[in-house]
Amino acid sequence: MIYLDNGATSFPKPKGMLHAMNECIKTYCGNPGRSGHRMSMRTGEEIYKVRKDLGKLLHIDDCSRIIFTANTTDALNLGIKGVLERGDHVITTSMEHNSVLRPLKSLESNDIGTTIISCNKYGMLNPETVRKEIKDNTKMIVCTHASNVTGTIMPVKELGYLAKERNLIYMVDAAQSAGCLPINVKEMNIDMLAVPGHKSLLGPMGTGFLFAGEGVKLRPLKEGGTGTKSRDLIQPDDFPEGYEAGTINVPGIVGLGYSIKYILNMGVENIKAYEEELIQTLDESLRSMRNVTVYGPNDCRKKAGIVSFNINSRSCEEVCDKLDDVYGIAARGGFHCAGLAHKTIGTYETGTVRMSVGPYNTKKDIYAAIEAVYQLQKM
Repeated sequence: MIYLDNGATSFPKPKGMLHAMNECIKTYCGNPGRSGHRMSMRTGEEIYKVRKDLGKLLHIDDCSRIIFTANTTDALNLGIKGVLERGDHVITTSMEHNSVLRPLKSLESNDIGTTIISCNKYGMLNPETVRKEIKDNTKMIVCTHASNVTGTIMPVKELGYLAKERNLIYMVDAAQSAGCLPINVKEMNIDMLAVPGHKSLLGPMGTGFLFAGEGVKLRPLKEGGTGTKSRDLIQPDDFPEGYEAGTINVPGIVGLGYSIKYILNMGVENIKAYEEELIQTLDESLRSMRNVTVYGPNDCRKKAGIVSFNINSRSCEEVCDKLDDVYGIAARGGFHCAGLAHKTIGTYETGTVRMSVGPYNTKKDIYAAIEAVYQLQKM
């Protein structure tokens, strides 16, 4: 199988990640923060190391502000619903994943308003259009770092400056960027960052986290055991324990920790350059085909490792089935949990075929994908 669905989850994973998870389960997997025996203490130490390495990767000084979650969706819900209050206003974009838009929609009944800024047909955003929509009660700007439909990279740094200038909370969805695009929360003025473990960080499914910077007042969305202040009946709001109620996914986080070290060793800039080279070859070749329409920016420096396209007169689902059944290529067809993004780029009725690369893909994979699409568009 040629795997080109890394935008959904990365595959394969580093072999050492599996060993680290197995070693954890076999030898020391106590419940961190719940007991004082050596297994529990060892587990707590390993979890602390993962937080420190994440801080190194993302330039986070206070790693206690990293809250482990089940996935990016959990992190986005915690950041959005844990900050916004009745009467607040938030600004977002038309290229967002439903994990941003649906939580915002659900808050409308609490008198929380949302302005959705329209991007252009390439999925690109003009920061000045955001500036013009800021109101007296605007509290937050939330946007994706890179679109999961087209890969379009948003002007994250510019929006961060704008948010800081206007004293707004700035939240970034890094589902398609963490691990393959450089992120510096200090330089980008990011107040909250929602990240999956299982995509470009090359970790296991069921892992993710929310970074909530100093000064962000965050309400816990879950109440339960934290291992701290156990005699109190009110959920503590200490970082990170107050926001990690219940037992966290220790083997998954340990596996993620191994993958973080792997990425730090490879270098995010090197991963970005490699994936950009792959995606440029794929993008340019598909655009040269008469019966293929490619969406998103022409300049591959302006997008993450994603190419979204359609073969004229053929449904995206049919194309993906053929790619799988005939050519052994894994891609994703449909609307990618981002209906407004498809409306923005003009594929609201059809969806698209999405191919997304990772650091384990090769030029040979890309050439095979190009040949497969070429054959399919001739039929």
